[in-house]
Amino acid sequence: MPIRNIAIIAHVDHGKTTLVDQMLRQAGVFRANQNVEERVMDSNPLERERGITILSKNTSVRWQDVKINIVDTPGHADFGGEVERILRMVDGVLILVDAAEGPMPQTRFVTRKALELGLQPVVVINKVDRPDARADQVHDEVLELFMDLNASDHQLDAPFLYGSGRDGWVVSGAEEAAHQVAGTPGTLEPLFRTILERVSPPTSDRDGPFQMLISTLDHSSYVGRIAIGRIERGQVAVNQTVALLPVGEPGWVDATDVERAKVMRLYAFEGLERTEIEAAAAGDIVGLAGLEAVEIGKTVTDPEHPDRLRGIKVEEPTLSVDFTVNDSPFSGRSGKYVTTRQLRERLLRELEKNVALRVEDTGQPDTMTVSGRGELHLTILMETMRREGFEFAVSRPRVIVKQGPDGEALEPFEEVVAEVPSDFVGTVIEKLGQRRAEMTDMTTMDSGVTRLRFRIPARGLFGYRSEFLTDTRGEGTLHHNFLEYGPWVGHLSGRTRGVMVADRQGTVVAFALFNLQERATMFVSPGDEAYSGMIVGESVRPGDMEVNVSKEKKLTNMRTTASDENIRLEPPRKLTLELALEFIEEDELIEVTPAAIRLRKRHLDPHVRKKAMRQKAAAAAEATS
Repeated sequence: MPIRNIAIIAHVDHGKTTLVDQMLRQAGVFRANQNVEERVMDSNPLERERGITILSKNTSVRWQDVKINIVDTPGHADFGGEVERILRMVDGVLILVDAAEGPMPQTRFVTRKALELGLQPVVVINKVDRPDARADQVHDEVLELFMDLNASDHQLDAPFLYGSGRDGWVVSGAEEAAHQVAGTPGTLEPLFRTILERVSPPTSDRDGPFQMLISTLDHSSYVGRIAIGRIERGQVAVNQTVALLPVGEPGWVDATDVERAKVMRLYAFEGLERTEIEAAAAGDIVGLAGLEAVEIGKTVTDPEHPDRLRGIKVEEPTLSVDFTVNDSPFSGRSGKYVTTRQLRERLLRELEKNVALRVEDTGQPDTMTVSGRGELHLTILMETMRREGFEFAVSRPRVIVKQGPDGEALEPFEEVVAEVPSDFVGTVIEKLGQRRAEMTDMTTMDSGVTRLRFRIPARGLFGYRSEFLTDTRGEGTLHHNFLEYGPWVGHLSGRTRGVMVADRQGTVVAFALFNLQERATMFVSPGDEAYSGMIVGESVRPGDMEVNVSKEKKLTNMRTTASDENIRLEPPRKLTLELALEFIEEDELIEVTPAAIRLRKRHLDPHVRKKAMRQKAAAAAEATS
């Protein structure tokens, strides 16, 4: 059967997964009376809760006797590694661009990767039915993007389609799209036809010795790990003996480095199902079960022809945090996995499928450094682990500094795109200016929204997102993507407010919070448990303050109006992992457990904290002198 392999790439919220839903529907994957959830490809619970795609996933449809393998990819910049590793499996990319927002930072990043690999793009300008759509200008912006990325003449001749993924239609021209919005019924047939005409079938040698690159991993409780990739050459069948080659430079591998295994199961992707097949040939995307030491980037070949393919290279991480064993007084209350060994094994297991992650040992036996693409990349890992029953503590994120050719320190810079109502532009520019941001572009949209582009040190974004939402009254959107490494910009001011720290262990009492809430934003509610060294609120003033949140009202036999006044408490700030990572300072940790997320001081003993502060101040004074 003829095959086309294509990946769908775009910025977050531009409609990739919704379009895949409609492609599956119109290709007849679902029954006419079948009840199907929206964004059916977002099967992970975290994906459905957050409304974003986190993991790349395979599916397929059949159109006019052609099998189209589709890979749905994440749109958030932090999960760029998921996109980079699957681009080797496909021959073309479907680039979705919002008709109002145009190309965004992640669009540029993944498009650059696709063009460098020589993949044929097909551009769909989505959401043309938005009232603020500007399809013609977005068409020109996409062409400018292609030219900036040094696209070939063949890639510059990419077909452009216009449509609405939510409503399930595309057309070949902007004028036709205007008529379509008026209510004329339409289909995705032009999209399927364009894929068949413009995306080349896989050019593979079906008669040569078997060769396949592992691009992603899956797991089955019945057969274990499943290696997924595109067969580059030859054929494979169930019970066939294959060789698993280590990651390295492409070329012939010494027979002593070859690990042999037998293919126990062979899977193909049909719609949303993973179906068992007996054999497959070059060009198709399949899953192999029965290989024990599989890793992303390894090559599976015929044992007599150990010819290794070029491995998968992804961008290096830019942020790192320390994962350490939870040593608070509440350790082990809700978690099943709390030891150093369990934490280490789980983090190393994550490396098998999360190719953009790095895990390193530190000088302390109970601490490991985990590096990733951004705060969201790391917090998704933390959230997944806490739902599995792990307990651990996490430090403040820090940027990964490199050394330049002349020995100077280089730090990562991000490209920030902020869309804010025009009334709040001045506030956003002022706040980002204090964080050493340089504005590179400013565009006023027709809808009363201004788009601002900045170049900013990655450190400058720590703690800014919540401040941004407050400054824009929740109406602004903020996107950022790694841009480049640049010279270290020096000291950046951190959190300006101090915290309230519990001075003893006990149960939080409403009477104590009532007397504290005028001077702080609280993180705890009456009935919560607290311990000495735990952060219970954000103070309105600089400096830390030790407080007693377990203080109860003294009972007397005297009754007065003042003593019986009602206690009314403001709702506490709900802590999420993203908010906690932005909030904490160097001397603080996040305590992550299945039941709760708490903030605490690194040193729980107040005397040790004061001693550490004096030592830090002395070291800073010595460095200045």
